[in-house]
Amino acid sequence: MRSRRILVTGLSTYWGGRLAQTLEADDEVDAIIGIDRRPPKVELERTEFVQVADHHTLIRRIVQGAEIDTVVDTRLVIDSITTTPRKAHENNVIGTMNILAACGGAGGDRSSVRKVVFRSSAAWYGSEQDDPAFFTEDMTRRHPPRTPIERDIVEAESAVRDFAARHPETTVTVLRFAHGLGPDVRTGFSELLALPVVPMILGFDPRLQFVHEDDIAGALAHAVTHDLPGIYNVAADGVLALSEVIGLLRKPAAPILPPWGTGLVLPVLQRLGVRIPPEMRNELRFGRGLDNRRLKASGYRLRYTTRETIERLREHQRLAPLLRDAAGPYRYEREVEDFLRWSPSVRRDPDADWRPTPEQIAQLRRTLDALERDPRRIEPGEPS
Repeated sequence: MRSRRILVTGLSTYWGGRLAQTLEADDEVDAIIGIDRRPPKVELERTEFVQVADHHTLIRRIVQGAEIDTVVDTRLVIDSITTTPRKAHENNVIGTMNILAACGGAGGDRSSVRKVVFRSSAAWYGSEQDDPAFFTEDMTRRHPPRTPIERDIVEAESAVRDFAARHPETTVTVLRFAHGLGPDVRTGFSELLALPVVPMILGFDPRLQFVHEDDIAGALAHAVTHDLPGIYNVAADGVLALSEVIGLLRKPAAPILPPWGTGLVLPVLQRLGVRIPPEMRNELRFGRGLDNRRLKASGYRLRYTTRETIERLREHQRLAPLLRDAAGPYRYEREVEDFLRWSPSVRRDPDADWRPTPEQIAQLRRTLDALERDPRRIEPGEPS
C-alpha cells in the first residue's frame, strides 16, 4: 500500500522530526501530520503540527478527520538518561496503547489506518552471557527483562503484537534498532564515547554494533513506502569490540569499572559527569549483535557499516568544536516561523544562513590531519 496521508507521533523527538523532513521530499505524499506534547525541534515546511497529549480519543479524531492511512510511532524512550522511569513507562507503555487504540477505530467503525510502523529497540533482546552471536527476528528473549526500560520495551511490543493479531487487514511493522550514533544523537553510548577517556569494565571487551542516524531515518521512511509486515532488525553490517571502537576514535581506554558491584560505582561516576544508565551495564560486559539480513532482503540498502559509523563519529568529534553554532539549537515556534516566512517587514539577508561549504570543511579536515601527523607544522597551502 502506498502511504499518502501519514501521521507521525513524537514529532518533537529527533527521529520524528528527521522522518517528517524525509517524507516532505516525497511528492507522492499528500499530507504529513505530526503530533506531540512539545513543538518539533527541526525546521519543517509542509508538515502540520498538532500539540496534543497521548490520549486515544483526541488522536482518533485527528486520524478520522485527516483520513490517515499510515501511522508511524517514533516516541519510544530507550535510554533512561533522558527521563525518569515513571515518565518513560507512561510514554512507552500507556502512550503506545493509546496510539494503537486510536488506530483501531471506535464502536465497530472501520478505521482508515492501513499501516502502523513502530520504532522499537534491540534492547528487547537483552544482553546476557549465553546470548547468540547474532539475534534474528524469530528468536525470543532468553531471560526476563532486567531494567525498567527493557520491561517497557517488552510490554510495548506485546501491545503492538496484540494489535496486529486483532487487525490482520493492517500492515504492522516493528523496527528494532541497534544503538544509533551521529552528530545529533544523544544517548548513553554517545555520551560515553564523547568522553576524553572511555571507561570499560575490567576483564570485558564486548562486541558492539551500531547504526548511523541517517540509516535510522532511512529505515523508517523505507517502512512507510513499502509493505513490511513483521519484525525487522536495523543495524549496520559488522561488529567491533569496544576496544576497537575506542581505538578508532583515537582515545585511551580506561578499564577501571569493577566486574562485580559495578552498579555501586556508577553513582560515583555520575557525580563526576560520567553517566552510564542501567540498561547499558550488561552491554558493557557482553555486547549484542543483530542479524540484519531480513531488512536488506526487503530492499533497504544500509549507507554505513559499523566501522564507517564510528569513523563518521570520529570526524564529527574532531570538527564539532570548530563548527559549533554559537546561536544554539534550532527551536520551532509556529508564530515566529510564520512571521519570518511571510512578513514583508523581514529583511532578507543572503548571508544570514551561512554554512561552511563542503570545500571549506574538506580543507579543515586536511588541516587537522596535518596537525595530527606533525603538530609542529601545517602543510603548505593549508590555512593556519
